[in-house]
Amino acid sequence: MRPGLRTQPLTPWQLQCIQELSSHRLQRMPVQYILGEWDFQGLSLKMAPPVFIPRPETEELVDWVLEEVTQKPHAVEAQGGPLVLDVGCGSGAISLSLLSRLPQSRVIAVDKGEAAISLTRENAQRLQLQDRIRIVPLDVTLEGSWAHLLPWGPVDLVVSNPPYIFHQDMEQLAPEIQSYEDPAALDGGEKGMDVIIHVLALAPRLLKDSGSIFLEVDPRHPELIGNWLQSRPDLSLDLVAVRRDFCGRPRFLHIRRSGPQAGCPVDAWPGPQPARVPG
Repeated sequence: MRPGLRTQPLTPWQLQCIQELSSHRLQRMPVQYILGEWDFQGLSLKMAPPVFIPRPETEELVDWVLEEVTQKPHAVEAQGGPLVLDVGCGSGAISLSLLSRLPQSRVIAVDKGEAAISLTRENAQRLQLQDRIRIVPLDVTLEGSWAHLLPWGPVDLVVSNPPYIFHQDMEQLAPEIQSYEDPAALDGGEKGMDVIIHVLALAPRLLKDSGSIFLEVDPRHPELIGNWLQSRPDLSLDLVAVRRDFCGRPRFLHIRRSGPQAGCPVDAWPGPQPARVPG
């Protein structure tokens, strides 16, 4: 900083801006919403309430997906990049990070929240990635919702940071979270698995043979999900790896499809498409 700037008084406009920002923070508004943007995997993403704010742990999830794709290129599409389904796209953090790091990849991003769909679309356009992403308003907990995705599959990967907080833990969240972020993006039901189970039940209909699911979960979930998958051999899904986050907690799951794929036609993606919300 130049020495002269240290002694230069703030203008009335600058003072007003500082006062407004401070007022928002005193009301416990998250810094990401106050600034209106936040970095994720080197991308600057627009942030707006009540859309879920991506956390540092989710950057680790993206890193793991990138590792698997780059180390095992034979496991993805012959065109040179995977077709990815991002369930619960929120701000588009996962989808857009993968698109930016995997130039040949394509993404189908789904979310049930209108605000999330709108924000993902805006972030895709800001980053000029809209030609390789389909943004679809979809509630995966509704019966038969997977059928809306059939024309664009099958997919190589399903990636999701779903609502996974145990319902009884919701009241313990910080005021910044409780007052501003969409509870539907956080509350996973009694055992935190309400949406997770729907994602796992949907995946076999959309994944290619040997396709993978990558999930961010609560540290209590690996055992619960492993047991649940064992009780559902009809899904032909195997929990193949658990990875810990930077705090040492079991946070991420890699689940692989082992049986024959059913319910999805051959890849019908008709080339680059603009990001849009179907009417």
